[in-house]
Amino acid sequence: MIGKARSVPFVRCCAVVAAAALLAAYSSPSVAETVQPLGVDLERFEYPWPVETMAVRIGRSDGHMAFMDVRPESPNGRSVVLLHGKNFCGATWESTAKALLGVGYRVLIPDQVGFCKSSKPEDAQYSFAMMAHFTRALMDQREMDEAVIVGHSTGGMLAMHFALMYPDAVDRLVLINPLGLTDRMAEGVPYVPLSRLIEQERQTSYDSIRQYQLDTYYHGEWEPRYDRWVRMLAGQYASGDAVAVAQARTSEMILTQPVSQHLERLTMPVALMIGLLDTTTFGKGQAPDDVRRRLQPIPSLAPAAAARMPNAELITFPHLGHSPQVEAPDTFERRLLEVLSD
Repeated sequence: MIGKARSVPFVRCCAVVAAAALLAAYSSPSVAETVQPLGVDLERFEYPWPVETMAVRIGRSDGHMAFMDVRPESPNGRSVVLLHGKNFCGATWESTAKALLGVGYRVLIPDQVGFCKSSKPEDAQYSFAMMAHFTRALMDQREMDEAVIVGHSTGGMLAMHFALMYPDAVDRLVLINPLGLTDRMAEGVPYVPLSRLIEQERQTSYDSIRQYQLDTYYHGEWEPRYDRWVRMLAGQYASGDAVAVAQARTSEMILTQPVSQHLERLTMPVALMIGLLDTTTFGKGQAPDDVRRRLQPIPSLAPAAAARMPNAELITFPHLGHSPQVEAPDTFERRLLEVLSD
């Protein structure tokens, strides 16, 4: 039942509006006030461990792949490779890496070509195969024959491509709210030309990044510690057009290079770790209304995807979203170590 509307004095209304505006100003500052350019390759953003680089040849260009190779004080003889998502970087894995190091794992954390501290060549054809190839080359350079491959979001999609290309290098797969569990073009999401994607990426700001992550990743609940990763990404966008181009190429790659048709071939042990409050639905922003209504977010896709993998376990976090390792590190890390100890 709807009650009767009550009038509110004009002065009180203005005070409420002013207070709300002041709160919004402090909780969602403008780019001009908060974002400092951090460099196209995040030259002015500090990582938790020393960053090294591996020389790579990308198309006709020379470049580098940045990484951290962190070794434990008491090794257990096993290694983990951590693959970041599209809106994150190797540094985002700091807490997860510390938990792994604490029980003896060697941890290799690359920044993929096109991201973060690695090169962003504008003449390269971005592909998951290229990224998997360079990741394997990095493992070879670091004399790492086999590892647990952990991938989050777009990194989870990359992890699946990597496992199909280099199954002998994979001890097991851990996929954290991964993209790639379905083929969005097959579901009707239309192709958007790269030129339009670049223009869209050029509109990215601190505020748009924060709002997207608030709504999609963190189910409307923001904590100040998330701002570090928003400022990192916004500071990179503010540093040069190469970042927008690389991000646009990545979006094109995600849509046009599906992996879901090969899930049955992932025969190694797979752990699908899913925050159930995640609303990430890649492609919905460019899909027509009738298609958008049919698209399902990652948590809805995960059970059927796990059933298609011969040796998969579905692990859910009912109260977490797209990035459980960021949102609730203790909860996520405890469960991850249990999975790896099996």
